[in-house]
Amino acid sequence: MRAQATTVRTVPRSERQVATNILKGSLGNMVEWFDWYVYASFAIYFSAAFFPAGNQTAELLATAGVFAIGFFMRPLGSFVMGRFADRKGRRAALTLSVIIMAGGSLVIALTPTYAQIGIWSPVILVLTRLIQGLSLGGEYGTSATYMSEMASPSRRGFYSSFQYVTLIGGQLLALLVQIILQNIFTNAQLYAFGWRIPFAIGALGALVVLWLRLSMEESDQFNSTNKKSKQAGTLRLLAKYPKQVLIVVGMTLGGTISFYTYTTYLQQFMINTTGLSKESAAMINFLALLVMVILQPVFGHLSDKIGRKPLLIFFGVGGTVLTVPLFTLLTNATQAWQAFLLMLVGVVIVSGYTSINAIVKAELFPAEIRALGVGLPYGLTVAIFGGTVNYVALWLRSVHLESGFFWYVSGTVFISLLVYIFMIKKGVSALDKD
Repeated sequence: MRAQATTVRTVPRSERQVATNILKGSLGNMVEWFDWYVYASFAIYFSAAFFPAGNQTAELLATAGVFAIGFFMRPLGSFVMGRFADRKGRRAALTLSVIIMAGGSLVIALTPTYAQIGIWSPVILVLTRLIQGLSLGGEYGTSATYMSEMASPSRRGFYSSFQYVTLIGGQLLALLVQIILQNIFTNAQLYAFGWRIPFAIGALGALVVLWLRLSMEESDQFNSTNKKSKQAGTLRLLAKYPKQVLIVVGMTLGGTISFYTYTTYLQQFMINTTGLSKESAAMINFLALLVMVILQPVFGHLSDKIGRKPLLIFFGVGGTVLTVPLFTLLTNATQAWQAFLLMLVGVVIVSGYTSINAIVKAELFPAEIRALGVGLPYGLTVAIFGGTVNYVALWLRSVHLESGFFWYVSGTVFISLLVYIFMIKKGVSALDKD
């Protein structure tokens, strides 16, 4: 069913219609995050292709730096795409973002190596990741807004959890592709050309997603509210909600650092510090993330029954108390199954945040500023703290202070815990006022 831009619905959507629209939106989210995470998953193979030959840690630091640079475009993307979504529609913004991300993946897949074109190789890589960061910056806030507005009021936690189902699913697919390619090609072949394949897959997958997103319905809140508001999506309107902006920043701080620690950096940690093989680390990551995907709707459904705040506090307490012990034990793990169980504890804790953080943020803002209000402060926080996780961790390792990273993660989660306890009010939702 194709949305009619000028139509405002007078009857509620059926659960089937709700689920269909959310599926279309979330599959696009999955492809975008697949494209984004392919970079982190295959960094161990292509780092030497884009930078001068050196030791493995130096090459990974270089690629981690580019990973972080891409994150710094996300606040700008959150502003540009959030404003676009609040003024022109959620569907239009989501469609544009997936086109940009797919184009970037195709460019990376085709870029010549440093040995072939010299300095232009890393320059192209950096510019492409900047553009992809712009796209991804707009995806989060717009996707969170669309899913929260489309969901049935009594099932918002459940439906909104699919944002991270597909977000983690994108990373899971990237790891699955990595595992498959590791079994098809030799290490030499992966270093030579195999790393280009997943970037090409992401670009092709976006064609299907583009068709799906063009057939999504627009949300009723946008059609009934935003089109009548001249201030929709403006910084002037956002400035009227300073407390809500601070809450988004505070609740994101520990969550984004923990999320990228357990789902992105941990694979490199298990290779460099624990001493596991690349194949074992990839399989452990895959299995743990598969469990994490399953947990998202379970926790989201639970939040519809007991509220969002208890789950956030569960994450805050668990992340504060257990991060240092988990990483200390992982440092000394001697078997792959031990590493898997330790990572599993970590992702269960983090799921208390990931499963519901999007809906909590969306419930803070009215429709005319929701995409920008959710996306911009989130994008700024992720750019500064989430995007630098790998770099901070690797730098501390390079100066022989690796344990300092464990305390860094624990401390930021504690700050977020204070926000969850003292700043988030139970049962208050701006969505019910639209």
